[in-house]
Amino acid sequence: MTGLLQIHVDAVAPQPWRNGGGLTRELLTLPTSGAWQLRISVADIRADGPFSAFPGVDRWFAVVEGEGAVLHWGSQRHAVSIDSPPLHFDGAAAPDCSLQGGPTRDLNLMCDRAAGQADMLRAVVDEEWTSPAPWRALFSTTAMTLQIDDADAARVAPWTLLISDHAARQRWRAINDGETLRALWVEFTPRRAS
Repeated sequence: MTGLLQIHVDAVAPQPWRNGGGLTRELLTLPTSGAWQLRISVADIRADGPFSAFPGVDRWFAVVEGEGAVLHWGSQRHAVSIDSPPLHFDGAAAPDCSLQGGPTRDLNLMCDRAAGQADMLRAVVDEEWTSPAPWRALFSTTAMTLQIDDADAARVAPWTLLISDHAARQRWRAINDGETLRALWVEFTPRRAS
């Protein structure tokens, strides 16, 4: 991959969950064939139910539409809304999910711990984001402009994932178009072969 790749949510066919509780659109897997090391997906959760377990995987969960959800691990519970920071948890510890007021749409990041390190955080309008990670992405549900090193780099349509695999130390900034910015930064640093 070179340059900036954009993937629109509606361009990806939805797949039903194994437990029937919702639909998933797999926006990106790295590598693109074989076992993935990194996976970014958008899930439509339509009913309460358990998440699938992914041993050896770090997971991030962010609500991008709807009233939100509560994730339960036994007596522990974490409420996640559209304004919450992404929730990071061990993929082996699959939580139960309770919807808060109806269906919700969520951005999910999964990283094979043996393959590298990842992170997801909410973007703040006009606030610069710099990272040493070579692989970086932006997911936005609102129209916006991505600036890289103070220059307009891309117009981003709502519900789009934008990806770069040569972004280390670049200065990224999200500029919104008048509405409230709803966007998330994603980064991935592959582990070096020894």
